[in-house]
Amino acid sequence: MDVKRREFLLSSALYPIALSAQSAPRVGTASIGVGNRGSYLLKTILEQSNAKVVAVCDIKRDRLDRAASTASRDNPRTYVDWQKVLEQKDVQAVFIATPPYLHSEMAIAALKAGKHVYCEKPIGVTADQVSQLIAAAKASDRIFVPGQQLRSLKSLQTAIRKIHEGVIGDVMTIDAQRHASADIAHDGSSSDWYFDVSKSGGYLLEQSVHNLDLCNWVMGSHPTGAAGFGATLRYKNDPPGRTIFDCGTLSYDYPKSLKLSFSQNVFHPRGLSNPGQYIHVFGTKGAVDLLAPEATAYPLSGEQPTVLSTKAEDQQGAHIAAFYASILAGAQPPADVTIGATAALTSILGNDAMFQRRVVNWSDLGVDV
Repeated sequence: MDVKRREFLLSSALYPIALSAQSAPRVGTASIGVGNRGSYLLKTILEQSNAKVVAVCDIKRDRLDRAASTASRDNPRTYVDWQKVLEQKDVQAVFIATPPYLHSEMAIAALKAGKHVYCEKPIGVTADQVSQLIAAAKASDRIFVPGQQLRSLKSLQTAIRKIHEGVIGDVMTIDAQRHASADIAHDGSSSDWYFDVSKSGGYLLEQSVHNLDLCNWVMGSHPTGAAGFGATLRYKNDPPGRTIFDCGTLSYDYPKSLKLSFSQNVFHPRGLSNPGQYIHVFGTKGAVDLLAPEATAYPLSGEQPTVLSTKAEDQQGAHIAAFYASILAGAQPPADVTIGATAALTSILGNDAMFQRRVVNWSDLGVDV
């Protein structure tokens, strides 16, 4: 067979595959809120072959212009009014990455407008907001995925599965922390809302909702109560009018008397031991360092540690890819409204305990998850 004929046959064979790739359905997507987190989400959406960015929305013109430029391949329309976005017929899915106090309202409206929703964490800053969103998501036939993206990491899926299978015996307690060396920037793009606890929920809700979700996942349950103390010790009234804590310690009670001890602060010096984040899971036969680059089990017997999983297994953007797979293929999303609600309510429970300086029970939240 001559070279030209072989090239012709090869190109003929590949043509249907190429045509299929070109004609594969692309989900018309809008990004509402394109600040720090929203711009990251937008870039990841653009990496999905089954997504087309048809609209971007933000109240800040510089962010909006930057997002339109980032998504110029898809030539999206720009909006400052998020409600106008929901009126657009070609918008099938929306990503919500606005300040947390707006998440619930926007997500509920999007679901009622018949849109699939990816809502950044936390899905609400009050128990009432969370309750209303649960009802809306359960009443809708649209896909709802909260931004609890750690649920999509294969390394954590593998390690937690092995914990549940008994690699360290029965889980008894968890010791966890999320520390940083400084406050978020006081003159940054999020400073106009972050330091207002009614808008952000503070560090425990806006950031540690991820860590607490992992603890719930390990425990296989949400807590039954919480007690703890919070304070503003380094950044007192800085910036002026600040209402979020810069540190706190919490003790959570779980079914079967299991315990979680959690610490958060924003003044842990770089170079000091145990910086950043960790989750140590203690069982009757050993313990697991869950957030290490290699999640490792350490037996109480003194035997050699066992690597349960490695972060090399993880894929960038897996949570967003899973969202589109749920829309187009009916795949089960790795996180649903129940997971998002339970994570948010666990943080709200802790906040209530710290601000009210008393033991707060899960039942006090008044939400049926």
